[in-house]
Amino acid sequence: MPPAFAHGGHVAEDPSWFPLLPVVLLAVGYLLAAVRDPRGWDHRRTAAWLVGCALLAVAVGPLAPLPDDPRGHMAQHLLLGMLAPLGLVLGAPVTLLLRVAPPPVRRVVGRLLRARPLHLIAHPVTAALLSTGGLALVLLTPLYAAAERHSALHHALHLHYVAAGYLFAWSLAGPDPAPRRPGLAVRVGALLGAAAGHAVLAKYLYANAETLPPGLTDRDPAAFQSAAQLMYYGGDLAELLLAVALFATWYNRPDRTRHPRPHKVIKRFASSRDGSLTQTS
Repeated sequence: MPPAFAHGGHVAEDPSWFPLLPVVLLAVGYLLAAVRDPRGWDHRRTAAWLVGCALLAVAVGPLAPLPDDPRGHMAQHLLLGMLAPLGLVLGAPVTLLLRVAPPPVRRVVGRLLRARPLHLIAHPVTAALLSTGGLALVLLTPLYAAAERHSALHHALHLHYVAAGYLFAWSLAGPDPAPRRPGLAVRVGALLGAAAGHAVLAKYLYANAETLPPGLTDRDPAAFQSAAQLMYYGGDLAELLLAVALFATWYNRPDRTRHPRPHKVIKRFASSRDGSLTQTS
């Protein structure tokens, strides 16, 4: 995060604008690719991507200089790990890349999408464990306190939030091609399980704010209770939006919306001599 974001007395040495640079590159690169699409890219996808980038920018920009406040950390988690990834996923960047990239790049992307490791981590259950489970690991172990002392670990955790949140949203509701995406029941179950885990974690943090996260030398239980409330209600909002995207993706799936293909036997009607209609092939 930017240098003004202090953790346990340490101050990062990166320039204040440095975390915003990747976000700007993501936005500009996407816009350049959308302009190059010969078939014309959907403006709604572009808007979703730019909203996701804007939320990332808020998380690493205005929220970053906050003092060492658990509520600021939780707001960053909600933006980086839940809200921004949904916007990025709905931007369908893989589809856009496949449209504008040269054939060698498209072949590489195709091989990656068929890779077995991606099949594993892109499964909704695995992605839910990486997202919600990763946050639990941070809050229930000394990892949170360690991230306050080590800037590199702090950056790594935030990168994990974004990557895990993107994988989870993509596995559930992404318009991009996904390897062996399971049916609606599995995806809804994964979403409900992640939502339940998120809510239980928030309540547990609220009830144990005097001791969680472990390893802190200077804690503020009231601030952590406020952070837990933000986690609980903010998580509900993010999961509701993800549920809407999930059912919209399911409703608009290609096998439902595409026009039926012509039958092998072409049916036509001809008038018989007596004026009735008979079906012939």
